[in-house]
Amino acid sequence: MTVTARRELVSPAVRNAIRSLATSLTLRIVSELWEDHGFAPIPPDELKYQDSGQRRSEFMLYAEGVDWSDPNHIRRVLLVFEDFIRKYDEVTYEWRKESSATPDKWLEDIRVRLERDGFALDKEGRISWSNPPVLARDLSKLSDASGITIELERIRRDLTTDPQGAIGAAKQLIEATAKTALQELSIEVDKNAALPALISTVQKALKLDAASAPEGPDGSKAVKKILSGSVNIAVGVAELRNQGFGSGHGQVSAPSGLGVRHARLTVNAAVTWCELILDTLADPAAPWRKAPA
Repeated sequence: MTVTARRELVSPAVRNAIRSLATSLTLRIVSELWEDHGFAPIPPDELKYQDSGQRRSEFMLYAEGVDWSDPNHIRRVLLVFEDFIRKYDEVTYEWRKESSATPDKWLEDIRVRLERDGFALDKEGRISWSNPPVLARDLSKLSDASGITIELERIRRDLTTDPQGAIGAAKQLIEATAKTALQELSIEVDKNAALPALISTVQKALKLDAASAPEGPDGSKAVKKILSGSVNIAVGVAELRNQGFGSGHGQVSAPSGLGVRHARLTVNAAVTWCELILDTLADPAAPWRKAPA
């Protein structure tokens, strides 16, 4: 089994900046700010962080229980960080007003560190994604998700700055997802297989093609129409890239008229198909798991 290291979405630099705010708060407040958003501390004897400060150590009891590569964890963590910023601002306001230090230097330091990680901190203290993850799925149970992860990172990087690159990565995301799913199903694939053939093979294997769909919701006319559309979506992404609108082919002239909206359309289409495949692959009650009568 190959263990795939996923990129942490929040850097140690940001975590350290927020942790430093805990010094001015009480232990009770530090724990409440985490627990308000559903986080629990790890056992104290499992804490790897060493610090003489009780409040910083209390912060780390919760921080070390976070999966920093999981988008769902990070969405809640950002709420925790927002609350730390507001509470620190409230508790230290009078002291900072009388201090000779630049009043908002601490906040600017946090803002800069957040921006480096792809987050924005507004004037009301809200933190938002500048480039949010495009596929919020747990990939940790796959034997090797590195191919999918690479394409997701490319999309995050290129979506708003390089439409052609994002379209190319969207096509490659579909291909990586199809090959990964077939590998999980122990189905051998020709390395040179065209993408339409891969799409057809994986959807048949997962009983997501209209012909093999069983009775029930999966076999309804409505779902069959959606499944047929999903094939067209995936193939359409590949065709758009192959027509020169996506990266991966050298061209004499760059495509004209290509904008961010085209990249978003293509990426959203690719993600819809990939989510269908990954959700069905992970579903313990999916029709593909049932032996034929």
